[in-house]
Amino acid sequence: MKKTIKLTAFVSALMLQIGAAHAGMKIGITQNNVGVDSYQTTYDKSIKEAAENASDVDAIILDAGGNIARQIAQVQVQDLIQQNVDAIIIWPTNGQAIVPIVRKANLAGIKVIITNSNIAEAGLEFISAFSGPNNITQGKYSAEMMCDALKGEGQIVQISGQPGYTTAMERQKGFEDRLAVACPNVTIVETQPGDWNREKSQRVMENFLIKYDDIDGVYAGDDNMGIGALNAAKAAKRSDINFIGATNFAVGYEAMAKGEYYGSVYQSPVDDARAALQTAIDVLNDKSVPKMNYFDTPKITEVNMWKFTKPVF
Repeated sequence: MKKTIKLTAFVSALMLQIGAAHAGMKIGITQNNVGVDSYQTTYDKSIKEAAENASDVDAIILDAGGNIARQIAQVQVQDLIQQNVDAIIIWPTNGQAIVPIVRKANLAGIKVIITNSNIAEAGLEFISAFSGPNNITQGKYSAEMMCDALKGEGQIVQISGQPGYTTAMERQKGFEDRLAVACPNVTIVETQPGDWNREKSQRVMENFLIKYDDIDGVYAGDDNMGIGALNAAKAAKRSDINFIGATNFAVGYEAMAKGEYYGSVYQSPVDDARAALQTAIDVLNDKSVPKMNYFDTPKITEVNMWKFTKPVF
């Protein structure tokens, strides 16, 4: 029977704890871009369910639609600060641009929890906690899998996430830094953004295939983009390429089972959402919460995938 390692007990504990809020908590939530991929769609559904099940929590849940100006307006104009919420959970559309409004919320006495993708370093002093994955570590894990897949030698291309988005920058940094140390004979010949979009990533990969005759591996900032790249390679009948992703999607899991996709990093949007809400509740209850409240995101490959349940997104 399949199981998700280290996560079942974590989820059960969260569901027991989420009802532990004191009366009258008002929590505003502004998300990055719910419709852009299935991870964010599942996160949205999960945080709404968690908020509905939380005792004495009044949640106001908004979506920035990938637009930083809209997200700033949601925090400032669309009533989150003006409604005197006790806490705001923010999935930043842009980690740097969100700093001034987070500072304003902090000055207003509102606790700010950043979820999934971190705020820029200049904003860390204004938040109560970050809840989410360690994206630097995820990038390092992906680099180590690439080293294994290529046996320490070859040339690769990289499809990064949305420019200016903290998760994209951190995963890229973790990957590049670790690759340089772990297998210096693996060379990144080019990096282009895929903007978390499968169709755009497929076009990026098509251009790579035209430009480079020799591509041994592809690192994509998440499996959604990685599958776009895989689709381009399959159409070009290039079965000699190793694909490494992050945030294992259902399509990545299925491709891994077929032997088409080497590896990824296992990350649950359900756990991500529940952890963010529980972190906000704990902060408001004056519980001790780590400033960087990371949850585990282990490596997943064809060799060990039987230990993990297929992602629901």
